[in-house]
Amino acid sequence: MAELQEVQITEEKPLLPGQIPEAAKEAELAARILLDQGQTHSVETPYGSVTFTVFGTPKPKRPAIFTYHDVGLNYKSCFQPLFQFGDMQEIIQNFVRVHVDAPGMEEGAPVFPLGYQYPSLDQLADMIPCILQYLNFSTIIGVGVGAGAYILSRYALTHPDTVEGLVLINIDPNAKGWMDWAAHKLTGLTSSIPEMILGHLFSQEELSGNSELIQKYRNIVTHAPNLENIELYWNSYNNRRDLNFERGGEITLKCPVMLVVGDQAPHEDAVVECNSKLDPTQTSFLKMADSGGQPQLTQPGKLTEAFKYFLQGMGYMASSCMTRLSRSRTASLTSAASIDGNRSRSRTLSQSSESGTIPSGPPGHTMEVSC
Repeated sequence: MAELQEVQITEEKPLLPGQIPEAAKEAELAARILLDQGQTHSVETPYGSVTFTVFGTPKPKRPAIFTYHDVGLNYKSCFQPLFQFGDMQEIIQNFVRVHVDAPGMEEGAPVFPLGYQYPSLDQLADMIPCILQYLNFSTIIGVGVGAGAYILSRYALTHPDTVEGLVLINIDPNAKGWMDWAAHKLTGLTSSIPEMILGHLFSQEELSGNSELIQKYRNIVTHAPNLENIELYWNSYNNRRDLNFERGGEITLKCPVMLVVGDQAPHEDAVVECNSKLDPTQTSFLKMADSGGQPQLTQPGKLTEAFKYFLQGMGYMASSCMTRLSRSRTASLTSAASIDGNRSRSRTLSQSSESGTIPSGPPGHTMEVSC
């Protein structure tokens, strides 16, 4: 047996204090890239599996931004234009984000078997605690569109201590009435499921105009490989229960809320009615001109600025500089006197066409905005 020889290895380039080995640098870079791309997880719940994607790392004493998309979309097609917008980067650097895909809506999702019982919107809301428990997150700021706005509102009613704020785009808190059902059934006789969903997402003016954006989303919905799953989500949305909001009553959202809808959007009347039912000292109402049915897609800059203001009102990002609104807009502000010292001011803000900035101020005020 050959005799073992002792070999002494001399490090040619000793590390200086604080110097990171190349392998460690590469690992750190890979970790950052992974965070930028998001980490996708699935968790089992009493109502089936749900998939969600996490971006960033949790920040001490800060809630997670938690999104839920509308029917016919997934988190990417619903929220990417907003969260990839340049001015939004200042916000997302300060919060961890969780983007939920409703069951069967994630990319590459298999089609559910015939006869599968899709969860109701109430049950989809009941899946959220499983996600937060899995991630060990205690509080959220919810951002929801359409069906997603309803789901986050239902969750906030049952778990108010875990919701610090809500941004609700195109929310319809009402169950369908008999007239709505009759109209829905008649539409179903002459229109396909994709056409009905597109009519839910966009205004008739937008669909008739057939812009590049409309063509893109018509293609997404019409040629979706999981169209059967989308139809199940659509049916759950149309079978939603009334949230029974009542101003001054027991059933109401206890956190700050920003309601958002586009001018002439399909859900404009529903959002206006929702605003009338919520606590005016906690609710901001943003009506956006020239934004159509999906303001997070068509006006991400305006919505980002409003979101910054909303966060500042909650006590976050106090040092953030608000961006200037476009020079082609005018802003007029009418303020009423404050009701009491620390409570909110009732405020109506109307923005139509020239430069101005959305003013910062204390949380808890009613704000009606056309911008």
